[in-house]
Amino acid sequence: MLDRQPELEDEHIRLRPLRESDWDALFAVASDPLIWEQHPAHDRWQEPVFRAFFDDALEGGGALVAIDRASDAVIGSSRFQGLEEAGGGSIEIGWTFLARSHWGGTYNHAMKRLMLAHALASVAEVRFLVGESNLRSRRALEQIGAQLTDRREERIMAGGAIIPHLTYVITRDSFAAGPLA
Repeated sequence: MLDRQPELEDEHIRLRPLRESDWDALFAVASDPLIWEQHPAHDRWQEPVFRAFFDDALEGGGALVAIDRASDAVIGSSRFQGLEEAGGGSIEIGWTFLARSHWGGTYNHAMKRLMLAHALASVAEVRFLVGESNLRSRRALEQIGAQLTDRREERIMAGGAIIPHLTYVITRDSFAAGPLA
């Protein structure tokens, strides 16, 4: 059984379960509108919108906060969600965001490497859903070796907008042979 709230770390980043006490530090990161510029929920920088996102993360039980090991500062978060047991198992990694000061690959790669290694010890596949027009996130997924599939999903975002999402996957084999191995 996959532990959806592990404590994971490497030389760059520490991931631990999200707590209510993380609100101030995480909202300070999330309140940057440029983080959400290409995201389907482009208003998530606003406090009431982020509060709903944060509360959902706590309630869902799979959210992790990301901490820069050098400074001990909260720099973002990610989640394990949607565990499916059929076919060897599958889990979604998503809802990831990082402070712009930590963009550029190192921290996203470290976070995803830790989460993928953890998940793929228990499930055969990790999937990522990304808004079709979110080119920044799509490029980031491709850089870590995620493969675009033909699976699409329509997600209803805040305000009722229906946004097409694409599904990318990384399997145990592709992870072992990929850029994060």
